[in-house]
Amino acid sequence: MELAPEALERIKVCRAMLEEKLAAREIMYGTNTGIGEFSEHLLSDEQVKEFQRYLVYNHAAGIGAPAPIEHVRGAMGGPRQRACARQLGLPPEITLTFIEMLNKGVTPVVCQKGSVGACGDLAPMAQLALLFMAKARRTSGASGCPAARR
Repeated sequence: MELAPEALERIKVCRAMLEEKLAAREIMYGTNTGIGEFSEHLLSDEQVKEFQRYLVYNHAAGIGAPAPIEHVRGAMGGPRQRACARQLGLPPEITLTFIEMLNKGVTPVVCQKGSVGACGDLAPMAQLALLFMAKARRTSGASGCPAARR
């Protein structure tokens, strides 16, 4: 699998737009504001980093056996597809890392059941995000990446 240069450019443009909006202190729900009753509260730059980290931790809670590898690998393609469609504002490195992981057969551990009921993919996507925060769940026998399995 590879990423077309045009798709990578679209991802970079979208990320640049997100960073410009953050620098301009434009209000973006759940990005630089709290959520729920705190949605009107604009966060400082330091709070944004901390809030985003804790938001991932909160959504990543899960239980049960690891999801089948083919399900996790399919989910890994979702952020890549949405990023290529300029919908997420992800740093390009995330999309490129997912592609590299898919090409090398590396699959993170994702629990079959998540704790978040609002959206079916929040828990698994947050568990994938833990990989980029060096906090993903470890399994024995993984090669190359301590938070993944082959």
